Amino acid sequence: MDVFGFVCAALLCAAAVRSKPTLRKDRVIYHDPELARQALEDNTSFQYDHEAFLGKEEARTFDQLSPEESKDRLGKIVERIDGDSDGSITTAELKAWIKRVQKRYVYENVAKVWKDYDLNKNNKVSWDEYKQATYGYYLANPEEFDDATDQFSFKKMLPRDERRFKNADLNGDSAADREEFTSFLHPEEFEHMKDIVVLETLEDIDKNGDGHVDEDEYIADMFAHEDGGPEPDWVKTEREQFSDFRDLNKDGKMDRDEIRHWIMPQDYDHAQAEARHLVYESDQDKDQMLTKEEILENWNMFVGSQATNYGEDLTRNHDEL
Repeated sequence: MDVFGFVCAALLCAAAVRSKPTLRKDRVIYHDPELARQALEDNTSFQYDHEAFLGKEEARTFDQLSPEESKDRLGKIVERIDGDSDGSITTAELKAWIKRVQKRYVYENVAKVWKDYDLNKNNKVSWDEYKQATYGYYLANPEEFDDATDQFSFKKMLPRDERRFKNADLNGDSAADREEFTSFLHPEEFEHMKDIVVLETLEDIDKNGDGHVDEDEYIADMFAHEDGGPEPDWVKTEREQFSDFRDLNKDGKMDRDEIRHWIMPQDYDHAQAEARHLVYESDQDKDQMLTKEEILENWNMFVGSQATNYGEDLTRNHDEL
């Protein structure tokens, strides 16, 4: 879970034309800051932060770096964040850096997978190209997908992807240019795609198919009650959150407008919240700014932060930043 980070796109995995597609969870996840804070309080190490901000693979890469190397590379990033070179990092500078890194991450991700989908190399991805690249093997060999769960998942994913693709295809030519394809892969970053994000969230959580999310469905999306024991305190808190803040019209369930308010609150800026969090945790002299020394003193938190692009800035040429 992304601590204080409001958006974390669930990336679409590239599948080669002749390869067997891999099931993927393609829902765009928005995390609740209050729930994230609770999880952080329950954690006694930075492993939670590393996996939340880096993902498990990137966290493993970071774990292979020595503390000295990590601090050295983090120090170079700090110099880039300090836009006016006055030796202090303000919340505004940190927020701007986080937003820049997030945007770069999104567009770099699309660049990495573009060739897997632009099969005819015309610098556009048609719906047929995407369908062939992602679902071609399944469509040609349905008998190999005997597992009922796999069959159901692919049958569900295909029309869902098509619906999202059509929403991203602003000019209606059944082909996506780079910007349109970026909005398809990362709908959380584009205003015109947010209705799709709300709808997909509703469909994923609404297990009884009544078009709403009730309290039990809301909780089940976060917590699997497997042992029959008492619910953790944070789950009880979330039930109260549902009643007090999610179910705005007090009818016992969330409709689309309430889901939008939940996952995309208009008064919440994830980059601002993350920047404030990093400053609060690392500002030793409480002057509301960070020095390079203060950041390096708390380096474990920063290498697990969005400020370092999920750790990728620690392993790339910093002249590119």
